[in-house]
Amino acid sequence: MPPVLLSRGLDPLLGVFTGVLAYYLYETHPRNNMASDERLMVLLEQKYARYRGERRKKLQSMEDMVWSEASSSNSKS
Repeated sequence: MPPVLLSRGLDPLLGVFTGVLAYYLYETHPRNNMASDERLMVLLEQKYARYRGERRKKLQSMEDMVWSEASSSNSKS
């Protein structure tokens, strides 16, 4: 087992922090010349918006089904 750098709890946090910082520097460096629509935050926002829309449709269909069952059982009695 390799030696522990700081502690068992801080080593993973240091690794995640280093990775996030490296990616941020990669995205913002002028030499890379990334398009604004290819940045990570924009892509995550698009994916989240798509997920939110699909989730809204699913919940709406479930709610419509419940209301239709409730109204049909209410009219039978």
